[in-house]
Amino acid sequence: MGLIQVSRGTRDILPEEVIYWQHVEATARNILHQAAYRELRTPVFEQTSLFERGIGEATDVVGKEMYTFKDRGDRSITLRPEGTAGAVRSYIENKLHAQGGVQRLWYIGPMFRYERPQAGRQRQFHQIGVESLGSTDPRADAEVIAIAAQLLKSLGVPAWTLSLNSLGTTEDRQRYRDALVKYLSDYKEDLDADSQDRLERNPLRILDSKDPQTQHIAQSAPSILNYLGPESKQHFDRVQQLLTDLNIDYQLNPALVRGLDYYTHTAFEFELEGLGSQATVCGGGRYDRLVAELGGPNTPAVGWAIGMERLILLLQNAEIALDQTLDFYCVARGIEAEAQALILCQTLRQQGFSVEMDLSGSAFGKQLKRADRSGAVAGLILGDTEACDRTVQLKWLASGEQESLSQDDLRHQVSQLQEKITAIRSKISAQ
Repeated sequence: MGLIQVSRGTRDILPEEVIYWQHVEATARNILHQAAYRELRTPVFEQTSLFERGIGEATDVVGKEMYTFKDRGDRSITLRPEGTAGAVRSYIENKLHAQGGVQRLWYIGPMFRYERPQAGRQRQFHQIGVESLGSTDPRADAEVIAIAAQLLKSLGVPAWTLSLNSLGTTEDRQRYRDALVKYLSDYKEDLDADSQDRLERNPLRILDSKDPQTQHIAQSAPSILNYLGPESKQHFDRVQQLLTDLNIDYQLNPALVRGLDYYTHTAFEFELEGLGSQATVCGGGRYDRLVAELGGPNTPAVGWAIGMERLILLLQNAEIALDQTLDFYCVARGIEAEAQALILCQTLRQQGFSVEMDLSGSAFGKQLKRADRSGAVAGLILGDTEACDRTVQLKWLASGEQESLSQDDLRHQVSQLQEKITAIRSKISAQ
């Protein structure tokens, strides 16, 4: 029988990489908590109509990339390809709007799209997203952008570019759509096949084409910024001024349209250096019509989503070091010594230390070699003598310094042990 492997477009995240995921998740949780965002957890599958209505049937996501199937009740179900539609559905269904004020929500989890797998892009991928629902104020736009910038900075991302655009109101967008179609129609035969198809269904997406000849044609296309009405222009000018006030650099990109139909007004993307064609790590914008289109009250909203795979790939490529050092590695041999070691390890864990206990039962020499390779700061050694005397050998692995002390004394020296471990780690980091 053949070896069973992961499905194409999915991958295992091994322990050596998981530490990066945990670091990103913990950093995001802290920043979003400070900004008064509350976590929302929605199902990984929804009714297909949610995405058809919310994202738009003319989009590539709905037309080509969704994982859709019939369940046993003959209902059409789709694995979520993005997080906003589900968050809005939950906002409506659970009447969060009745609580009044602005609802600041965030989510984290897997999404699914049938795409060609490559570095930083899988068919099962993960996003952290924020949704701010209930305000038309440009400050809401600036706030979510600032939070994304703060997250990237806190993670030590070396460099990024923030691209900014406005898609205006529905009326602005329709005027621009008409002008764009008129311009592109003269070059229809020169466009790539996908763009020829989009010319009728979703012409704004042509501006995002990766085909070189189509890109060249699109460079001379009309700019959407010239089709903004007074209200849209005022909103966009205010967003730009607020970002300037926050010392957040940006560049205008009139070709930035995003891939989903629900965007209005502000649209933005953060691109990271060093990721090639997968440079966009965070994208979002304002979507003032989506809540109403899904059956809720008229509710303005703005948000973004960060692709975790791409972000973590950058952190790994940049060799950003993360502290995963153990505090103690415990070595024991003999029935009574091993029993006492288990109790001692668990006590130290409850006191906040990270402790790995050797379970091999092999000779002391082999266990001590594993202790040296573990990266732990100190080793704990218990044999028959220590078990009889209720003592433990404490060995500082970097220096080889070793001392004998009672197990009770070890338990009661929490602050001293923490100070010494911190000092040793700082010394090692400085070398």
